[in-house]
Order: sequence, then structure tokens, then C-alpha cells
Amino acid sequence: MNLKQRFTLAAMVIATIIMVIVVVASGNKPVSFNGKIAFYSNRDGNQEIYLMNSSNGNLTRLTDNSSADTAPSWSPDGRIAFCSKRDGNWEVYIMEANGSNQVRLTNNSNADVDPWWSPDGRIAFCSDRDGNYEIYSMNADGTKQTNLTNNTANDTFAQWSLDGTKIAFCSDRDGNIEIYAMDTDGSNQTRLTNSPADDLEPSWFPDGSKIAFYSNRDGNDEIYVMDADGSNITKLTNNAAFDAFPCWSPDGSKITFSSDRDDNVEIYIMNADGSNVIRLTNNNLRADVTPRWAP
Repeated sequence: MNLKQRFTLAAMVIATIIMVIVVVASGNKPVSFNGKIAFYSNRDGNQEIYLMNSSNGNLTRLTDNSSADTAPSWSPDGRIAFCSKRDGNWEVYIMEANGSNQVRLTNNSNADVDPWWSPDGRIAFCSDRDGNYEIYSMNADGTKQTNLTNNTANDTFAQWSLDGTKIAFCSDRDGNIEIYAMDTDGSNQTRLTNSPADDLEPSWFPDGSKIAFYSNRDGNDEIYVMDADGSNITKLTNNAAFDAFPCWSPDGSKITFSSDRDDNVEIYIMNADGSNVIRLTNNNLRADVTPRWAP
């Protein structure tokens, strides 16, 4: 299965799973988003974005329309980028952390998906506007959309390192889906993994020294971690379930992820070494996916 096929399949699966953001401001008081996790879920009938408190599981729905809203990503100042099909095709949008001021940033006839904020407020995303999926960057207002990868392969799932110097992403350019890293202008594209299996969804450790990802290299999807140069790969989860979409907590002590180990896709957290796995959502055959920690 090539990356575009896998990406399409993931989008369909994610169409049955949606992410939850749970944070509400009270009055005009400043709000801390520490410990909050955004995700998307189909628990209300279609894919919407939610906000959840990681300490008690309380959650709030942030989007509410008849089209799919998926793939939330936090800005450094607490806004959320996401992708939505509300205007007929997949586009990138942003909104405030309470769901207000939803604004579309991209506008073309192909798919613009999986936005990810940089530390200085730019956004990386992937698009098939040139016939195959490529990694692009743009300003937070949607201007200066630039193709960073520019090749005939499918490049997806871009994530900016927190020091702003690198972008990790997935590509099938070498025959199967591997994880790569590049400078933020698209130069120095380097393969980090080398496996006959698919390696997906890289997530940077806060100091940039490690990358979490998920892979089916051992027969089913599990969460792994490696050094930033691709060395010292260690498996963190080990069960017959689907474990995917890892994301580090801001202090690097925890990883949140999605798993169907309890028969439906739920949000979990675990220690950075894979211990002490705790389920955060409990949603009766509905899917909660792509959890993202607030900054």
C-alpha cells in the first residue's frame, strides 16, 4: 500500500474517529491550556473537534456542523488549526481555543490537510494540489503558501520541531512509507527510518532529541520512539491492538495516543517509557483520534 492509499484509508478511518478539544474560558479571565488535549471524534454523529482535560476527562465540543472537521493542531499562543470539508473539499482552517472565529486559510479544488504549527506561528500542511501529496508551509493568515518537498512521491504528516529548525514528515519516495526530516525551507531531506513496514505520524520530543511514531513493523501498529537521527528505535506499546497517533506532552513526561485495545478507538496516555497506560475517553464504539497536547 503506497502512502497516498494509506493516507486515503487513514482519512476514511479518521472519518469514523474525531478529535476532542475540551477547554472553556470563563469570563475575561486568562485561560491556561496546560493539560488540555484536542482531538476529533464522531461521537455526535460526524467528525468534530473536541477539547479534553487530561486530568479528569471533561470535554467540550469546539466545532458543530454537518461536515467533517479533523486533525487539530495547537499554535504557540493557543489557537487551533484544523482541516474541514465544510466547503466541499478538504481545506485548512483556524479557530480560537473555545471554537470561535473559524476562518478558512486555503482555497483550492484539491485536498489541503493535516496542519501543524511552527514555534513562530507558521503552519505546515500537506496538499495534493500538484497531483500528489507534498508538504507546504504558509503564514498563519494563509499567505505565502510554499511547496517544500516538490517531488513525485507522496509526502504527508508534517510536524515542526519545537526549536523551529526541522520538519519531520512521512514519504513513500523509497518504495514504502518512511519517516524523514528536513530543514524548514525544504532542504537537507534525510530518511530517518528504514524498514519494509510503514512508519507514520512522527512527533518531536520537546527538546528535539527524539521522535515518537507508529509503525506496523512488528505485524500490527505500535508506538515507537527513536533518537532524532533515526537511531535507538524502541517499541513503547506491545499488544495486538491498533496503537497510533502519538503526541508528547509539553514537558516530555507523557505520550498521548489512540488505540482500539478496548474494542473501539479511544484516547490514552502513558509515561514516556511506555508504562502506566491510562484510558482517557470511553465512548461506546465511536472513535476518538489524533490527540494533541496544548502548549
